[in-house]
Amino acid sequence: MKFGVPKEVFEGEARVALTPESAKQLQKLGYDCAVETGAGALAGFSDKDYAEAGVEVIKTAAALWKDCDIVAKVRQPSETEMKRLKSGQTLISFFNPGANEAGMEMAKSKGANVIAMEMVPRISRAQKMDALSSMANIAGYRAVIEASNNFGRFFTGQITAAGKVPPAKVLVVGAGVAGLAAIGTSTSLGAITYAFDVRPEVAEQVESMGAQFVYLDFEEEQQDGAATGGYASVSSPEFREAQLAKFRELAPEVDIVITTALIPNREAPELWTEDMVAAMKPGSVIVDLAAEKGGNCKLTKMDEKIVTENGVTIIGYTDFPSRMAAQASTLYSTNIRHMMTDLTPEKDGQIVHNMEDDVIRGATVTYAGAITFPPPPPKIKAIAAKPKEAAKVLTAEEKRAAETAAFKAQTKQQVTLMAIGAVLLLGVGLVAPASFMQHFIVFVLSVFIGFQVIWNVSHSLHTPLMAVTNAISSIIILGALMQIGSGSWLVIVLGALSVFMAGINIFGGFMVTRRMLAMFQKS
Repeated sequence: MKFGVPKEVFEGEARVALTPESAKQLQKLGYDCAVETGAGALAGFSDKDYAEAGVEVIKTAAALWKDCDIVAKVRQPSETEMKRLKSGQTLISFFNPGANEAGMEMAKSKGANVIAMEMVPRISRAQKMDALSSMANIAGYRAVIEASNNFGRFFTGQITAAGKVPPAKVLVVGAGVAGLAAIGTSTSLGAITYAFDVRPEVAEQVESMGAQFVYLDFEEEQQDGAATGGYASVSSPEFREAQLAKFRELAPEVDIVITTALIPNREAPELWTEDMVAAMKPGSVIVDLAAEKGGNCKLTKMDEKIVTENGVTIIGYTDFPSRMAAQASTLYSTNIRHMMTDLTPEKDGQIVHNMEDDVIRGATVTYAGAITFPPPPPKIKAIAAKPKEAAKVLTAEEKRAAETAAFKAQTKQQVTLMAIGAVLLLGVGLVAPASFMQHFIVFVLSVFIGFQVIWNVSHSLHTPLMAVTNAISSIIILGALMQIGSGSWLVIVLGALSVFMAGINIFGGFMVTRRMLAMFQKS
């Protein structure tokens, strides 16, 4: 079968659904590949690059649609492209099935099979095909770059001869894929980054990336991320009011706001109101990644950049992935290639459209002359359900009480062990000579100190503490050398053995440490 990719007809779209590298992978699956002339030009892939990868270059879009069994696109197909579909042909593309009933009816009448890439279910096995996440990742990164370009100041704080420059303060609303990408980019540029999300389970992810999670002083039943497929759902009016009150509090402080909040099959929720924009400082920037769905900011205009009367820049571009066309095309074509791998279990260049497969069924919107949208829920949930009861948050007084109780228990245990040791020492002292007791007491104290120093250290930290163990071994060697000259043959033998074994530990420790450091050195 032949796999073809036409040139995108949407104005300003620079991405392409096939790269020379992904074409080579598809050829290994048994497919012949073809592209329309100039399909990858805006993404930096020339016709020559495709030809060298064994891809046929077809002059016109009409000829490509007619000649190929599978057609892959980025943007939702136009009416002209839908008319070119033929019976048995497979179309893989972003399709917007929720608002494209006419397109589904046309595909049904043509007898074509349509796979909508935005409908790939968010389960672990389908992550490699999740084009929404791939593009959202780029959008989140690019949003911070656009914000910095319009901000006109440093992100990171600096102290220079000309004075001190404070760091920028960035607020990211929504901690999905795009939000996390924006958080990572913002923190790496040195900004003080805050993030908010209605799903409390993402707080740990936010904080692990160096940002501060914005908590609300509001109790509401937590959303089940498994039930919502990892997306946010509609909040109660009371929660929304508390949320807006928090944003009004933050508006005068933050320099940059990046909004990413979306709810599946709904208009984007309005989270940044007109009075919040008015409260922001002149020169501040708002990047609204939800502009295509109406925007999270009240003043956002889709595909436009505006400046308000108080000097706040609001960016509502919807083509952030296309602005990084080479990278976006590489990721999207990889998503397509993985989808084709699932559709080709025998790797013989023949599609097997298995409607019993959760991923294929979930993404299919028309099949065999029938509309199959919306799909049934996947058999496997998107993410693990949260525990029924969240861990109790202790107050400062409760924490101090718990620490005091733990200290008392540990002290009691140590006193008990020391008492037992004292009794044993007393028993040995009654029968052993005085010279032996001197050495024995030193030995027992050494064991006790060594246990307290080393045993309570986490096993994962033992290797980084190699220098400390080397120091302890050095003390052992010094003590053994002092004992060797005591005159007793038994003490001399034991001292020599101590020097030998401690020396092995020291030299071995240095060798292991050297090997560890070599692993982190750049070649």
